[in-house]
Amino acid sequence: MTANADYTREYFAIMDSLDGDVAGRRAAYDYMQGSTAIVHHQVVASTFVPRLFDRETREAMKRTAETAHRILVKVIERYLADPAYRRVFDFDPRLEELILLPRGYDSVLPFARVDTFFDEDDLRVRFCEFNADGSSGMNENREITASVARSETFKEFARRHRVEGCELFEPWVEAFLGIYATYDRRVENPRIAICDYLENGVVDEFHVFAELFRERGAECVVADVRDLSFDGETLRDGEGERIDAVWRRCVTNDVIDHWDESQQLIEAVRAEKVALIGSFAGHIAHDKQIFKALFDERTTAFLDADEVSFIEQTVPLTAFLDENHVNLPQIRENRCEWIIKPTDHYGAEDVYAGVAVTQAEWEELVDRFANGRAGHPFIVQRYIRPFQTETLPPDTGIDALADGEVRREPALYNNLNGLYLYDGAFAGVFSRLGPLPTISKDMQGMTAATIWVD
Repeated sequence: MTANADYTREYFAIMDSLDGDVAGRRAAYDYMQGSTAIVHHQVVASTFVPRLFDRETREAMKRTAETAHRILVKVIERYLADPAYRRVFDFDPRLEELILLPRGYDSVLPFARVDTFFDEDDLRVRFCEFNADGSSGMNENREITASVARSETFKEFARRHRVEGCELFEPWVEAFLGIYATYDRRVENPRIAICDYLENGVVDEFHVFAELFRERGAECVVADVRDLSFDGETLRDGEGERIDAVWRRCVTNDVIDHWDESQQLIEAVRAEKVALIGSFAGHIAHDKQIFKALFDERTTAFLDADEVSFIEQTVPLTAFLDENHVNLPQIRENRCEWIIKPTDHYGAEDVYAGVAVTQAEWEELVDRFANGRAGHPFIVQRYIRPFQTETLPPDTGIDALADGEVRREPALYNNLNGLYLYDGAFAGVFSRLGPLPTISKDMQGMTAATIWVD
């Protein structure tokens, strides 16, 4: 048993001893309203109560994340080297073209966040999904930590314990520059661009990173992929300035959606005139087909026994929602055992857990998405019941409440733990919680600060 629940109960007890620390909660809420933790023009929902993790939890998360990364790298390398192995995946030909573009540096999967359902009682882990370069949340964690760290509750807890937050910015800047140093065509004093389709990106987070790159002496800009131009020798941003290295924040399905408008970047990568960190090969890890591929005998053939065992213990059964791959009547009849997801979307779009809908709604969903009827493939996956923890819901509207009206009793929320990996090394956690079976911003989800304790 971890000490995490004991830490959380102690945190609530400290709060109670401070008569609810309403002043601290109001200050934290006000801080967040003026913060840069903004996604799609809205300040993210957050809780005043951090996720408090002990050393045993940290070691288990590190071990899980780094083992997953090692396996994903093996899969990506086999895909790149073996044309026959590529048939394990069902990718759009344009995706395969992007994946096979030259890389030119050592790191196979530079940036990743593996999202997990982590049972804090027995340290068992089940994966929810893998994310590569489009992963975000670092700035949410930073701002939420800053919002609660000044409260009397947190200060008193910190007086009793050794506490440490997750620093997710400087380590990535360091890792990125180290990866670029292995690039075949590296230059001194590279000019870096953080690139996405900016209406989809977490732009405030991009600018925080850009400033840190500049502090390290590397000029860095935030650029829209569609504004880039390539003359056969040099990739340039919308201001006409050269770009030597791109941190790719755009996910590949957005590249496909903007295919014609993205050709300048693609051509520069093809001509090996810019370092694309990470390469489009990261899509192999991002696409939810990877869960099915990990069980394929063509994959297990090149993994060692410990890696195969790890997959069997952590990866939920996954298959295409197609009558050629699963028993559709069984899926219809046992909705609480399953969750439906598109293979290649993000932000929990079109993700449906059977436990969250009626039987009639579930059967309609199966009919809508099975056998490619939606126009793109869907998977069905064993539903994992998330670990629950006591927390406080977001303090939305706390400024309008009298002290006695502010909620003080804890509520049980489901947990989703995103484990960050910078060039294969565990870097920290994105702690997301929600009251519903699907944990996402659109499903009343919220973010908590992640704090390592003792």
